[in-house]
Amino acid sequence: MTRIPSGIGSSIRAKLGDTLARCAACVSQVASLEPAQQALSDYDLRKTSLGLRYRVRSGEPLDSLLVEAFALVREAGRRKLNMRHFDVQIMGGAAIHHRSTVEMQTGEGKTLTATLPLYLAALEGKGAHLATVNDYLANRDAELMKSVYSALGMTVGVIQGQQPQPERRKAYACDVTYGTANEMGFDFLRDRLLLRTLGEGNQDLFGKMLGAANGAAQDQPVQRGLHFMLVDEADSILIDEARTPLIISALPGEDEKIAAEAYHWAAENTCKFIENEHYEYDHDDRSVELSLAGRQTVRMLEKPGAMDRLQLSAIYEYVTRALKVEREMFLDRHYVVRDGEIVIVDEFTGRMAEGRKWRAGIHQAIEAKEGVEITFATNQAARITIQDLFLRYARLGGMTGTASSSRGELKKIYQVHVYQIPTNRPPIRRQVPTLIYGTKDQKWNAVADEALAQHQLGRPVLIGTRSIDKSELLADLLVARGVEPVILNARHVAREAEIVAQAGQQGKITVATNMAGRGTDIRLGEGVKEIGGLHVICTELHEAQRIDRQLIGRCGRQGDPGTYRQFLALDDEILLLGFGPKKAERLKATGLKSTGPINGLESMFRKAQRRVEHRHFRDRKIMLYHEKERQKVQRAMGQDPYLDTPG
Repeated sequence: MTRIPSGIGSSIRAKLGDTLARCAACVSQVASLEPAQQALSDYDLRKTSLGLRYRVRSGEPLDSLLVEAFALVREAGRRKLNMRHFDVQIMGGAAIHHRSTVEMQTGEGKTLTATLPLYLAALEGKGAHLATVNDYLANRDAELMKSVYSALGMTVGVIQGQQPQPERRKAYACDVTYGTANEMGFDFLRDRLLLRTLGEGNQDLFGKMLGAANGAAQDQPVQRGLHFMLVDEADSILIDEARTPLIISALPGEDEKIAAEAYHWAAENTCKFIENEHYEYDHDDRSVELSLAGRQTVRMLEKPGAMDRLQLSAIYEYVTRALKVEREMFLDRHYVVRDGEIVIVDEFTGRMAEGRKWRAGIHQAIEAKEGVEITFATNQAARITIQDLFLRYARLGGMTGTASSSRGELKKIYQVHVYQIPTNRPPIRRQVPTLIYGTKDQKWNAVADEALAQHQLGRPVLIGTRSIDKSELLADLLVARGVEPVILNARHVAREAEIVAQAGQQGKITVATNMAGRGTDIRLGEGVKEIGGLHVICTELHEAQRIDRQLIGRCGRQGDPGTYRQFLALDDEILLLGFGPKKAERLKATGLKSTGPINGLESMFRKAQRRVEHRHFRDRKIMLYHEKERQKVQRAMGQDPYLDTPG
């Protein structure tokens, strides 16, 4: 086994044990090359990089060039950004190269760490991709790191939503390409559809003649292969988003007018159906089933003439969808209405999920509920799961602030190891005891009071909420107390960088959704360290413990001081999701009798959270199983498993 270099501190050595010894061994080797690298001119630095590229393409393995490549990137970062990679970042980069997901705490510089394995992979000339959670972060990170790659003779491309195909093709042709997982997945599917179309066109003489005449003008795929993928916020993309497959819809069917009538009719009549009388709601499966009385009500209700062509079973489905949406999907929590369209708000990132739609008619039912134009995607032309997409890459790596709790799933599904990388400086983040209240109203007022108390001490405060509506409710409570907070949610994405840059200043109060828990770094203002650093308030448990940890990680970055406190209430949604309506109602009734903080119930909330996490894990396993079975059938029929129409 490779010895851990003596340059690594004893505390870090103890944490590493055996798992990262191989990656840690290169730290001293990279450091030994620094004097020679620093002596190079910019021209010679670039020339040395081009020399590495030649050696790789002459057959030299990447593993043997890792130390030299990382030393070049470290020197480019020092020159162009005044940011020298820490030893722990060198370790993290090496682990990613060796097909691993690394857990690096907030503020440890994952964006800079990514340049190491991306540059090394790009030397092969086959393209290196980085997928993150949204267009904003993809563009931001590419722009931040572009000068590092350029200094080494590498080109950088960015994939953005609504980007024309020629620009996408150019971005994928670059050495390093940043984008979102969704956009890269949809590009893969569009390329499959295009290749099939081109194949069909070339089967006839006219098609061949047309292709020869058009030459380079003929449309071609935008991607040039799936070689190396580095997934930023790996737990969010590989786990949280993996429950929803990526789907490209075919042209809508002829019955869209009838369907539109049915969606609107069902949305208008949900108020006439009463739970436990007309329908039953299963909290575990989140499903709605009409009772005999409910079906009778459906039959008796007056309907538009266009619906006469629908079977009764189909009408029942429209009603159950409308009831499900009425119960589960809420404006400014799960979605917003923007420019007459429904835009999903991703709970795990707090950002708008541009271009995504709910499946199985849920999106159309929400459009009917909100009275906007109904868009149709009645047929599928192509589909792929997140699992399938990333497993198609020859090499896969990831990085995130919270992955250790999901190491089993990541290893089983994606064949990647999870390693926790030590922090560059010892963390001194401190937890303040959790406070539990009987009702949400009591909790929100207590949160506002705590924020005000910390504000009066001069400390910056970050308050995390689960949804847009709750962030705005809390902001109103603070305004009523004479404090003007800054709101950071999906409505303010354009100002995100500006808001985050100010969130660590003295006396600043920022109320945020999960946007402040992903891909952002809050730096402390002058004098803030001396009064305790950033104080983080968590107002509710999320459906995954990892999201709570992301928020907590905003304080105490790079050895800074910081504190955090969790607030909970007996009518919080996590108890309903974890234990079901009967126990949740009993707890809610108990809470109504309470007038102050309640002791000894925190473990119950954690148990509810674990139950929800397990249910989501089960859903992902079921979807993966069905997807594999579907692909088996497609292959047995001689069809492309990613295209839903015969090829």
